[in-house]
Amino acid sequence: MANEDMRQRWTDVSGRAWVEHQRLFDRMLAGVTRHLLAALDVEHGERVIDVGCGTGTLTGAVADLGAHVVGADISPTMVEGARRRFPDLDFVVADAQLDPLPGPFDQIVSRFGVMFFDDPVAAFANLRRAATKDAELRFLSWRGPAENPFMLVAERAAAPFLPGMPPRDPDAPGQFMFADARRVERILADSGWADIVIEPADVECRFPADELVRWFTQLGPLGRVLHEADGPTRNRIIDAVRPAYDAFVHGDEIRFNAAAWLVVARPSGETRG
Repeated sequence: MANEDMRQRWTDVSGRAWVEHQRLFDRMLAGVTRHLLAALDVEHGERVIDVGCGTGTLTGAVADLGAHVVGADISPTMVEGARRRFPDLDFVVADAQLDPLPGPFDQIVSRFGVMFFDDPVAAFANLRRAATKDAELRFLSWRGPAENPFMLVAERAAAPFLPGMPPRDPDAPGQFMFADARRVERILADSGWADIVIEPADVECRFPADELVRWFTQLGPLGRVLHEADGPTRNRIIDAVRPAYDAFVHGDEIRFNAAAWLVVARPSGETRG
């Protein structure tokens, strides 16, 4: 089944971690959320879909702007968490690559939720079909790992202890799949989008330093494998990884730059893919 690996990941270990640590993520990504909201021009009553909505933070913020918003995510775990947080909003478990979406939508938005499709052309063509003819697509996706060193600290420091941890494939579905802006532009053009504008967005992220160990032991690639490690191995990894973050410690906070793309597009006259 398409996107099955991602469905499993975000339903099980990663999905549960996001739900459990939602407040940490909200604090860490608060500046990113504000950046995306500032780029939106939402009119009261417009229909909006938040793709890869996770636990609903952006969905709720867009609803506060007066939109009728639907949050969609492939993970039942995360959608359940979103519904608990925002019981008055509409959330659906849906694979945006495959499933019919309850459009038409005037705007399609996403905060780091569109880099996980097996077939991104098919996914954005499906989103195009769910859009009105005058709709706007606007999303944030990560730039490359070289510009986001914070995201690689834990797995690099832990690598000697976990030789079986799979390396990242930057071209595979995942965090850095859209690092190449030219690739993003081709995907959108091939799936029925036009007037494509891709601009860098650099946003400072912060979270409490006393949350650092919880961050790297439960989230990201290391978090997905560390829960299977025995106690002594886990302790050795924590001792090795924690000082690797020293460059990002500023007093009682962890601070790092989120290097992203802000992508905007409109429907073209045809859909493909």
